Amino acid sequence: MKVINVEQQFDEDVDITTLLDVSKAKRVLQAQIRVNVDFPTWMIESLAELAEHS
Repeated sequence: MKVINVEQQFDEDVDITTLLDVSKAKRVLQAQIRVNVDFPTWMIESLAELAEHS
């Protein structure tokens, strides 16, 4: 399939994921670092309340 056809399908909101080979795909600049953060209980409860209202 030519690139122009893929671009046209993409522009028309056609699902083109079946055309892609993602076996070697990488997310550049997306390295993850695990951090541990302690939040006060009141902050967690506040966030939970806000999440319920959203």
